[in-house]
Amino acid sequence: MKTVPQSPAECTNILLSLLPEKDYQALLPYLEYVETPMHTVLFERNKPIHYAYFPLIGEHSILATMENGAAVEVGTVGFEGFSTVDLILGSGIATESTVCQIPGNALRLPAGVFKEMTAGDTPLRRITLRYLSAYLSQVSQSVACNRLHATEQRLARWLLMSHDRMQQQEFQITQEYLAMMLGVHRPSVSLVATTLQRAGLIDYKRGRVKIIDREGLEDAACECYGLVRAQFQRLLGSGFG
Repeated sequence: MKTVPQSPAECTNILLSLLPEKDYQALLPYLEYVETPMHTVLFERNKPIHYAYFPLIGEHSILATMENGAAVEVGTVGFEGFSTVDLILGSGIATESTVCQIPGNALRLPAGVFKEMTAGDTPLRRITLRYLSAYLSQVSQSVACNRLHATEQRLARWLLMSHDRMQQQEFQITQEYLAMMLGVHRPSVSLVATTLQRAGLIDYKRGRVKIIDREGLEDAACECYGLVRAQFQRLLGSGFG
């Protein structure tokens, strides 16, 4: 897809696809199709927000950065949502930085138009607030997961989420990002990925992951993947977690 979908039925972003036809058509003149290559910085902490991004494919990573430059992922967004939730909360300033860690594409909407279309009890406001609830569930579950579950389980969960968002067996991902996501040093990434590879669940080499055994990967993951997936199903009617 290289152009803006002309109707919600054609749109692969779940939030936009849920809009009534009339409301989607009202947004259509303002929606812009954009590529989001790896490492694209969509938002910077404490900087103005110019657009809302609705991913069609790919993955956006929300990063909390320390004074020494170290960063940790605190949330992710794919075709089930939009970046950044600060907008629906009424802020025009980004709370955290957002970077595209798995390349893809998105529809972007000027922040001013987003705010106008979510003023009052509008369909876009109701849908994005439901997404916000699901997103916060994902973030809180990830906090518990990072504290309580083994690194291999967490990697399996994250790979399943990324697989859902890419909708293809193979996708590009760097060791640096995996280390940031897992909160471990880069050498540990190879060790953990090798364990999953030896089990026949994935193939990981030269910055690319290929899912070999999806069912086995689900068995290797902790319960967090299923719990968050159920929340998205309940709130958005999506099978994605």
